[in-house]
Amino acid sequence: MKVLHVEAGMNLYGGARQVAYLLQGLGRRGVESVLVCPRGSAIAGELHGRVSRVHEIPMHGDLDLGLLWRLKRILRTERPDIVHLHSRRGADLLGGIVARLAGVKVVLSRRVDNPEPPVVARWKYRLYDRVITISEGIRQVLLAEGVDPRRLVCVRSAVSADGYSQHCNETRFRQLFGFVGNETVLAVIAQLIPRKGHRYLLQVLPALLGEFPEMRVIFFGQGILEEKLRRQVREQGLDDRVTLAGFRTDLPQILPCLDLVVHPALMEGLGIALLQAAGAGVPIVAVNAGGMPEVVRDGVNGLLVPPGDSAALAAAIRRLLSNRPLMQQMGQAGAALIESEFSIDCMVEGNLQVYRELCSSDG
Repeated sequence: MKVLHVEAGMNLYGGARQVAYLLQGLGRRGVESVLVCPRGSAIAGELHGRVSRVHEIPMHGDLDLGLLWRLKRILRTERPDIVHLHSRRGADLLGGIVARLAGVKVVLSRRVDNPEPPVVARWKYRLYDRVITISEGIRQVLLAEGVDPRRLVCVRSAVSADGYSQHCNETRFRQLFGFVGNETVLAVIAQLIPRKGHRYLLQVLPALLGEFPEMRVIFFGQGILEEKLRRQVREQGLDDRVTLAGFRTDLPQILPCLDLVVHPALMEGLGIALLQAAGAGVPIVAVNAGGMPEVVRDGVNGLLVPPGDSAALAAAIRRLLSNRPLMQQMGQAGAALIESEFSIDCMVEGNLQVYRELCSSDG
């Protein structure tokens, strides 16, 4: 079986990382994988030599009609059994059209839970033989928009539990962030964009810091809100309490040193950062929306709050910081959850089952 994968992301963020996990897992199972990605993308460097071929081509988004011809040429050369489209930015719609015209079975991975107009959704998703949603929450969004349930399969994203279940190197951690060793460290791990909800945490930080003066907060990630968030931190006089640490590639070493991960996003398809935090044994405060409740089980490995509710967010953080045994218990429960339900093997097998069904039938 040969599968041609199209990933349009430039950086090795959550979605592209899942593609890397998948292609390596498929290789171990004897599936031939070919990757199409943008020139200079991080995933190209990650997978060169690990898959059959990597085609680096220009990919300029939804209006890049030239992508139709570039993908068509690759399909003619590779002649795959299945095309698997992993991202938006034009790769979803244009890739679906090319695969359909070529008569090749086509699968789309959907990683976001933002709604689309039902009339658009019903038309668009007819392009694909299967749509793999990374959470049940996303599947429910598509069902509500009228997408044929026979096309929809939920295969959850995964993390390498071993990669995050490390011991904290406290000396290194303190040196990285200038801590002295007695801090309680909270982190938000998300792109610095509006829907990730950083503002809701900033609204309640002064009051929380009054109750927990040893608390420090780290924002991991980058995005369009970076300067605005830096300004807010300065204006609130929180420069010595809040650190904007940017995008880091060493999260597996950092996560075990955190006391709590807070994820105030208004919407989230599933939340790779939540999987990583749970795998590292860190309790989580997140929002009861999208796929987040599938990773954060309220009262088990964390607490859930309503979207955009700063008071509820503060109350959940306060409850956990005031109860260290509960935090430890939730951290352990999160690590067990990742091992049992979100392993890379489960994710790879779920995708492979979809391919096998398509190759052995007309549907």
